[in-house]
Amino acid sequence: MLIDTHCHLDASEFASDRDEVVAAAAAAGVAAIVVPAVSVDNFHAVRKCCARYPACYPAYGVHPLYLDRSCESDESGTTTFDRLRACLQHELDGPFPPVAVGEIGLDYYVPGFDAGKQERFFVEQLKIARDFDLPVLLHVRRAVDQVLKCLRQTGVRRGIAHAFNGSRQQADEFLRLGLKLGFGGAMTFPRATHLRELAASLPTDAIVLETDAPDIPPAWLGGGRNAPRELARIATVLAELRGIDVSEAVLMTGNNAFEVVKIPFVIGGG
Repeated sequence: MLIDTHCHLDASEFASDRDEVVAAAAAAGVAAIVVPAVSVDNFHAVRKCCARYPACYPAYGVHPLYLDRSCESDESGTTTFDRLRACLQHELDGPFPPVAVGEIGLDYYVPGFDAGKQERFFVEQLKIARDFDLPVLLHVRRAVDQVLKCLRQTGVRRGIAHAFNGSRQQADEFLRLGLKLGFGGAMTFPRATHLRELAASLPTDAIVLETDAPDIPPAWLGGGRNAPRELARIATVLAELRGIDVSEAVLMTGNNAFEVVKIPFVIGGG
């Protein structure tokens, strides 16, 4: 079963044809799509998207590159973390319960980043995920070792390192901590030799598939808008790299995804 573990379907890039995008994904065999939030401001958009499309499942969190929209405490004393906790508590009892806390993490690539603020937000959100017993969808860019340190400190042991591009040693440490590694469009480029070697050689229980649509388009799109329908061809690339049948790659990555995000549709759909 094809599961897109990371797709920003609520993004404005899909505003004009979101229905068609979802239909095309279903026609390509994508059975479930996890839609992560990036800030408190788009929690409602994520929920609305997942309410409209039965194959979509929400995750709520604050992305490290959206911290300028977030305050650790407003004039009333309410923090971003209070709002995240309240959202999770409310939605867990509702018809569209979140399957993860995300997208959260660290990004030390963009110039001018505030490492201290990023880490405070990240650690607090890891604690929230731990308290709610939810997995995490991790943004990890130029900060793999710092992310691993925070995971060890907080004891979170379920989640996905989204768009993984670290070393084999770092990959093994994520796996040792109980997490999976997300592979998508970047793996499809022939020049991505390190990433393709990881995709080919990591243990069968390590990898999940993702698009990060509308971002990280695969090689065949020529830099155009990515979409969840591309997950089927991404799975084919993974199968070729590992020397296995595509049906085996789909089953492997689907099972791995379900170990992390307990998608109700998958339970009901068999």
